[in-house]
Amino acid sequence: MNKAELHDFIVKNQPNICQIAAIREGKMVYSDTWNDYTKEDCTHIMSATKSIVALLVGIAIDKGQIGSVNDKVLDYFPDYKTKRGEKTIFDVTIKHLLTMRAPYKCKGDPWTKVCISDNWTYTSLDFLGGRKGLTDEFNYQTVCLHILSGILYKATGMKTVDYANKYLFEPLGIAKHINYYAKSAEEHKQFTIGKLPKENIWFSDPDGLGTPGYGLCMSAEDMAKIGMLCLNKGIFNGKQIVSAQWTEEMTSPRIVESDRFRGMEYGYLWWIIDREKRIYAAIGNSGNVIYVNPEKNIVIAVSSYFKPTIFDRVDFIREYIEPIISEI
Repeated sequence: MNKAELHDFIVKNQPNICQIAAIREGKMVYSDTWNDYTKEDCTHIMSATKSIVALLVGIAIDKGQIGSVNDKVLDYFPDYKTKRGEKTIFDVTIKHLLTMRAPYKCKGDPWTKVCISDNWTYTSLDFLGGRKGLTDEFNYQTVCLHILSGILYKATGMKTVDYANKYLFEPLGIAKHINYYAKSAEEHKQFTIGKLPKENIWFSDPDGLGTPGYGLCMSAEDMAKIGMLCLNKGIFNGKQIVSAQWTEEMTSPRIVESDRFRGMEYGYLWWIIDREKRIYAAIGNSGNVIYVNPEKNIVIAVSSYFKPTIFDRVDFIREYIEPIISEI
């Protein structure tokens, strides 16, 4: 299949794809668009946002702003008042959040309670802990991950988007992002499910803290730059943006004790696709993916508009896109 054939194949078989960008051996070798998107347009990359936040945490640790992943979460919130009888929360660490092994007193994501509150970080903390203690069970969460944005702000004094702009996006040549706050539940919903191109924005809470579990909008070419940074062990254009130690630790596989996630393993907010080949990816709902294959020196980024239950995007990349990129 050549590039033209791939373009038409995607129209028929993966119709919600908006952009694909691929880098091989350090060069952008492929970039294409669909659904009237331009290369500069952004999509809401959904949960792939989490993986970018993992990089921000790593940068803050490199700079000594955050001590380590073993820091206790509550050390960053000395003014937070715990619920009566709550003990588990005192032992929860940043690493528990990054590996999705933090305990919560809720089933699923408490979207309504968090998103209608005045303080999304502290409301998320209200759900952290519980009577079961630290079980080390994999428990995938999105909205309560807002605690990480709170930690980053407490540690650095900078809002999420400002920190990302200064220490990650600008060094990578990614356009400056600004906050976007939805004033109503309907506006929030439309941000999430809207199919039209978006600007360089990051969904935020009322205090201007970007949501770490979702909400970042990027183009596929900019997503590919993120992947390239990770592939090159934190170096971009000859400059060390984040330490090699962090990228290694961030993408080290940990077994997921669940059959819900297609046999994938987990690092620090990155999915591990193939333990032996060290292939990993940032994955968001609707098929937004940053796919990194160190063995082939390839990064493939796919941006997509909202379409629920897209579970085969990584398989599609490996079966159809990667073979073409490998030969360009």
